[in-house]
Amino acid sequence: MSIKIFTITHKAFTPPKDSMYIPLHVGRANAEDLGFLGDDTGDSISHLNPYFCELTGMYWLWKNYHEADYIGICHYRRYLLNENNSVFTESQLEELLKKYDIITTKLLTLPGSYYNGFRANHHSKDLIATGEVLKEKYPEYFDTFDELVHGPHTYFGNIFITSKENYDRYCAWLFAILFEVQKRTDFTGYNGYQKRLFGFLSEFLQTVWIRYNKLSVHECMVGMIGEKYETRKLKEQMAVYFENRDYTAAKNCFLENYQKRPDVLMEASDVTGELRLCMQIISTCEFEEEAYGKCILDVFRDYHSLIEYFSHLNSAVTNYINGYATTNDLAFFEQNTSITPVSIEIAVRLFCKDGSKQAEIIEEICGLCRTDDD
Repeated sequence: MSIKIFTITHKAFTPPKDSMYIPLHVGRANAEDLGFLGDDTGDSISHLNPYFCELTGMYWLWKNYHEADYIGICHYRRYLLNENNSVFTESQLEELLKKYDIITTKLLTLPGSYYNGFRANHHSKDLIATGEVLKEKYPEYFDTFDELVHGPHTYFGNIFITSKENYDRYCAWLFAILFEVQKRTDFTGYNGYQKRLFGFLSEFLQTVWIRYNKLSVHECMVGMIGEKYETRKLKEQMAVYFENRDYTAAKNCFLENYQKRPDVLMEASDVTGELRLCMQIISTCEFEEEAYGKCILDVFRDYHSLIEYFSHLNSAVTNYINGYATTNDLAFFEQNTSITPVSIEIAVRLFCKDGSKQAEIIEEICGLCRTDDD
């Protein structure tokens, strides 16, 4: 049994040392060569990467790669993990693939239906069109599609490992659907995130394929190794604006990026939670400036110091709300003259969901703090 897992990337990165993992540069037809295997040779749709994302690599593997019995897809910072929270070795996968048809991510349980979740960030007409195409081309799948689209479950990420035979069958089915949907899609008014339509649709269609074909599935945790390139660049921009005490520019930059990439605040993107803290920093600066004519950036502007400060503030506030503030938490309140009633109010409103208790908690914590005037 030979197994190869292709690590999809559009950025330079350090691949796992295990030779089973092969970097595959997707969208190479539109980009500078990274020195990896690319998806722009032979039968290729590499030029469609802005719309198909990792699928341009999946298509290339379907049409051009025939050298392994089993193949897998992961991403340059997302890998399926074994029970020890490490990337799989070939011998571990061999044992699992003797028992299961496919290895993939944990099945997500969404807070609502898949349809409503899709509609919140995309154009529902495209999901409806996908159902219509499926009903025309593969009518036997439609009941499964309809059940799942109104339910809360889906796999995610196009991250999986299966036999090349099963992979090829899946791709033939998947791309027949997506290419037809593409013909019926008008991208007028779509932002860059929404144009990545077929990558999002395919995650859900993988779920439909697995469910209809009754594949035996081994579900795994996904390890986030590093952060998205776009996330890192946005954090670097925030750091520059904070250093220059320009929280207004930081806010405008953040909103512009968020409009283009609504996923920037999702846990899979903001792995460390720092971008959420940046939003809190910006909001705190705005309200402090309005209330006092100065803000936290007049105290310190270093990005890492700000992140550490607000992380500590949030931890102390959360512990106080939940009734188990530590000695260190109380000392943080009592000894830190940088804390303002505004910063406390914002933190409390973020972490106390009981609106009737917020004012009381804000007053109590403010009473623990001392200011420059004390």
